[in-house]
Amino acid sequence: MSNIIIRSFVPSDRDWVVAAHAELYAREAGFDDSFGVLVADILDRFIDGHNPDFERGWIATDGGVRLGSIFCMRQDAQTAKLRLFQLSAQARGQGVGHQLLQTCKDFARSTGYARMVLATHKSHAAACALYQRNGWSTTAERPIVSFGQPLIEQEMALTL
Repeated sequence: MSNIIIRSFVPSDRDWVVAAHAELYAREAGFDDSFGVLVADILDRFIDGHNPDFERGWIATDGGVRLGSIFCMRQDAQTAKLRLFQLSAQARGQGVGHQLLQTCKDFARSTGYARMVLATHKSHAAACALYQRNGWSTTAERPIVSFGQPLIEQEMALTL
């Protein structure tokens, strides 16, 4: 990882973001095809109607190769929701995830949000550890069945 660039998401990144999420979570968590459908729906709504003053997405690249994504979406006037954060296996442990997370957090803070929230699964231990190292705390936890898997859903929050 020598030339990491964090750039703005553009609509032509859509299919890559959907495929990257679907493939990664199928391989690592056993998620079924409904996960890719959900990611596509989130992105389509973002592309069609987001307000760039309050909502943005970013793609991490190295030499033009996409490595990860993260999105800041408006939940309400005071709260931003972190969405679609993923990092390819080859980019892990290199600080790229931290860069993406910091970019998203800095945008939310500069936009005037007072807090950020996210939903994840307890089984995503590396991501949960990254969030906690960056000041996030777990606010709720519950067992669910989603994407064909029994999971422990976690909600996390960060005061900005």
